[in-house]
Amino acid sequence: MKKGWIIALSILLIGAIGAFIWYSRLKNRAENEGGAFNDTLKPRLEMSTLEITSIDDDRIKMNVKMLIDNPLPVGFKANRLRYTILIANTPVIEDSYEKPIEVKSGDSTLVTLPMEVMSKKLLTVLKTLDRKDIDSTTYTVRSTFDLDVPVLGDRTFHQTITRRLPTIYLPEIKIEDLDFGKLGLKRTDVNAKVAITNKNRFPFQFTDTHYKVTIDGKEIAEGHQPEPILIKKQATTPVVYPLTMRPGNTLELLPKMLFDKKDTPFLVTIQCKMIDKDNNSMFQHSQMNTIIRGTLADFKKD
Repeated sequence: MKKGWIIALSILLIGAIGAFIWYSRLKNRAENEGGAFNDTLKPRLEMSTLEITSIDDDRIKMNVKMLIDNPLPVGFKANRLRYTILIANTPVIEDSYEKPIEVKSGDSTLVTLPMEVMSKKLLTVLKTLDRKDIDSTTYTVRSTFDLDVPVLGDRTFHQTITRRLPTIYLPEIKIEDLDFGKLGLKRTDVNAKVAITNKNRFPFQFTDTHYKVTIDGKEIAEGHQPEPILIKKQATTPVVYPLTMRPGNTLELLPKMLFDKKDTPFLVTIQCKMIDKDNNSMFQHSQMNTIIRGTLADFKKD
């Protein structure tokens, strides 16, 4: 019996020594690799790509792909990932990923986090950077995830990723004028004169553009521009979008359009895809939906 205890203790001791040697080697390898995750054996996150999928009047939708790496000898599962996105140290997104995340030992997995940021909040940050003439800023991701088993004595891990990247501005679209052609019995041609301002240091294109014009609550015209239109970098690009409307939809609006422009509201909706010629994944094929509101008195006079 005593001999059995000695053998059992010897096995445990050998196992402990082996675990210590393994841990020391793994720790030394982490130290030698250096970088942001130097001297750590904890699970870690890295931001892979950011893709803007939709730009609406009130919010921006995007997908952020995060690489979760597990250097440990055991796999783990996290039931929730909480994260905060900051631009120039200002929080713009706070949300959580509720789907289970499972990473095997010594493996990694890619998780796509769908995110929404309110346009007003983002524009406030961008305007501050613009006033200070700052062309690059810090983008930070703070994340916390809880593990189903304790690793290194802890169940909760916090990770902060910070990158300094060029400041990304959203395009600004303004309706300069609605140029009504000669009224006909069957149809009237209309041109929407639009100014698109791009403050970014790179150009992009609008393609497959659909647009509608509503005056005083009545939809009077729509159009489609399938061909790409180049939006110049750090400039305002004038664009003319042709529309066609039927006079039957506008005859009752003519008195207001001619004599009461100040109190006659208009609404223009524009839907298009953005393409970056350099295949920037942030903008490539993102859907942009814009709503412009005002009154007919807002249009510039020639």
